[in-house]
Amino acid sequence: MRLKLFKKEKQREMGSVSKANAMMPIISKMYCSSSQTILVVRRRPHVVNGGGFVVTDCSQKVVFKVDGCGALGATGELVLRDSRGDALLLIRRKGGMIEALSTHRKWKGYAHDYEGSQKLVFCLREPNSCFVRSDAIRVAIKTQGEFEIKGSFPDKDCTIVDCSRGNIIAQVIQIGVKKEMEKYLTTNKDFYYVVVYPGIDQAFVFGVIAILDYMYGESTRC
Repeated sequence: MRLKLFKKEKQREMGSVSKANAMMPIISKMYCSSSQTILVVRRRPHVVNGGGFVVTDCSQKVVFKVDGCGALGATGELVLRDSRGDALLLIRRKGGMIEALSTHRKWKGYAHDYEGSQKLVFCLREPNSCFVRSDAIRVAIKTQGEFEIKGSFPDKDCTIVDCSRGNIIAQVIQIGVKKEMEKYLTTNKDFYYVVVYPGIDQAFVFGVIAILDYMYGESTRC
């Protein structure tokens, strides 16, 4: 199923590249590639730097790092860093009694503008129970519209879809990538792979994946 979906989207890619490349950067244009990119996610044990995960390319060069509550000491808070360790996104889950009783919890991702102030980049709506699979997880960006998470993140079989265009911008997979990539990959459950389509801001994609990791009790959660 995953391999079939990957091939199908690859066939559609040539027709959708121009749309994707026209998409404005969300975090920074330096994280938007003109070609499809496969990145590897490696979970860190909680005994190593407090958990979280590291994102590398297929030559094992670090692209991003994500620190969770084990490293930060704060529940419901995540930091996405670049390869040098500089913070790109501060991600926080909104708390309080009203939020606890709501059908959705909100996560907000903030970046720093040129003056050093925090700037809201996106807002993710988390169903109050992760077991309610029929309730879609949506991400809203003021300048880009809405995105939806489809499939199962715990099974590493899901996609991020641009609701306005209807096309997939990123795909989380455990297996089923192109044959030429197989020599770089492993079926170890501590690793999975993210396919990011051309023109898409990879930092934004991994900001969303960091939240999904926390929601489902994986490496970023204490």
